[in-house]
Amino acid sequence: MIPLADSVNIANLFGALALLMSFAMLYQRRLGSMLALFSVQSMMVAALAFWMAALKNAPDLFITGAITMLLKGGLVPLLLMVYITKLDVRREVQPAYRMGWTIALALALVTLSILISGSAMAGSNVLERNMLALGLSLVLMGFLTMIVRHNAVCQVIGFISIENGMLLAVIGAGGMPMIIELSIALAVFFSFIIFGIFFFHIRERFDTLDIRYIDAYRRDRE
Repeated sequence: MIPLADSVNIANLFGALALLMSFAMLYQRRLGSMLALFSVQSMMVAALAFWMAALKNAPDLFITGAITMLLKGGLVPLLLMVYITKLDVRREVQPAYRMGWTIALALALVTLSILISGSAMAGSNVLERNMLALGLSLVLMGFLTMIVRHNAVCQVIGFISIENGMLLAVIGAGGMPMIIELSIALAVFFSFIIFGIFFFHIRERFDTLDIRYIDAYRRDRE
């Protein structure tokens, strides 16, 4: 029997490592490294699901972990790398703002998440409160990644990491009905296919995946 404090610490460790991957993705300038970090983040969320499934004897969470590990830990990063290779896009991307400001803003968002979860979950146990704080931090960091990067592949990584954050918070609260989890997994997969088609179209039309060229083209037409 594992003591409750140790169980909470291990769950916090998986969540904290997932959050650390979000910081590393913000700092990273190479697409291949960003994909590897996203894969590790998804693996940490899957590991948390397996851990909580074992603690709570919840088979649904085992399935959640398996779907997360296979889909976002393996298939999605692999297919994104195939897209990058086929489209022959520039693999080094520059952030839209200074890195110091970006990291400072990320720290502020994490602090805000802790404050919100502390007040919203005042009557809950420590584990649920921590998982909500970590999950909300991942969601806000995903939005920040989409804002500070102009490359379409980076924005897709930020978009899918938002789903990682929501999943982390839900796992901490005990999971969700399996039909909803499967629906979200399918939505992520089909969204990813649509993103792939989008990549090929903008690459063919603008010879780049930098969305600033799309904005400039739209302004010229206006």
